[in-house]
Amino acid sequence: MSPRYTITLILLIAAVLGSWYLTRSNIASDAEPGYNGSEHRGYYLKSARILGTGPDGGLLYEIDAARAEQQVDNRIQFEDVRIQYSPQSDVPWTIDADVATLYPDQQRLLLQGHVRAISERGFSDDETEIRTQYLEFDPENYIAETEERVQIRIGTRSITGTGMRASLNENKMEIKSNVSGRFIP
Repeated sequence: MSPRYTITLILLIAAVLGSWYLTRSNIASDAEPGYNGSEHRGYYLKSARILGTGPDGGLLYEIDAARAEQQVDNRIQFEDVRIQYSPQSDVPWTIDADVATLYPDQQRLLLQGHVRAISERGFSDDETEIRTQYLEFDPENYIAETEERVQIRIGTRSITGTGMRASLNENKMEIKSNVSGRFIP
């Protein structure tokens, strides 16, 4: 073996080892949480079902979602959401939304996108439907609240307004401003 051949072989081996080392160190830094905001070590669930309990430990409500994912800041984001109270709670409301967000330090769910709350025996014991684009919902205290525009249908009557606070267990509602409606006897 000539010295020239040996030196070329050593340089090639050094180049291969150097490129391998650089490649490995780049892969390790890419996998770290928060790198470019693309990856984190949270969890996600498909076809998620979360159960909420009341003060007595019994089932109070269920959250069904097509997907639930823990975000970098520990909030949980749900997609294609349906929230229902248990039959034992005697609160006949179901709430649907495109997205719901739950922060770790809050009881409220922040619902967004085509939010719809429905009850067969809602306000005035009539079928009731509430529609809005944003709703803050506290399931343990039965409170639904928004500062956005709302459309409410109670039987054959319809009301629109800006801002609303509803107590779902008491079937009481307050529309805050810009109230207009249509009442058919």
